[in-house]
Amino acid sequence: MSSRFERIANETIFEGKFFNVERGTFRHEDGAEVKRENVTHPGAVGIVVLDGDDLIFVRQPREAVGIPDLLEIVAGKLDEEGEDPLDTAKRELAEEVGKQAAEWESLGSFLTTPGFTSEEIHLFLAQGISDVDERPEVEEDERIDVETRPLSDLDAVLAETKDSKTLIALYRFRDRLRG
Repeated sequence: MSSRFERIANETIFEGKFFNVERGTFRHEDGAEVKRENVTHPGAVGIVVLDGDDLIFVRQPREAVGIPDLLEIVAGKLDEEGEDPLDTAKRELAEEVGKQAAEWESLGSFLTTPGFTSEEIHLFLAQGISDVDERPEVEEDERIDVETRPLSDLDAVLAETKDSKTLIALYRFRDRLRG
């Protein structure tokens, strides 16, 4: 049974660099009240970068899951006040791989884990790729390796990928190619 609800109380119990944790009290339409701990996140972008017949990915360490070189699409957090997702995607493409795109297409968005976090990731396809005139500074603690794979390897990349945003973006991209 689903139910409309309203937030009637909220407290921040942790403030971090990438997310906050809040404890909220919610009242459902039947009058029942529930408490939930939620991770609040500003959201993110993910970009499928198609450079001619090649896809551009990044590999970076993901300490939370113990993987030193996780294969991912170019991505980044919506961490600039007032910046819309497309502008964030353009900025992240320049920062992470030193590229810009002449063509941008939305691949939609998705909620990562709505049972406990507000994070929504906006996906894009970037084409017409060229180098940026001046590459912005990468955050000092980021360790990013760029990897190019032929588009013909798309199914192999899907088979080896463990990152959810990369999987969702690539499946949507593959559906677009087939459609």
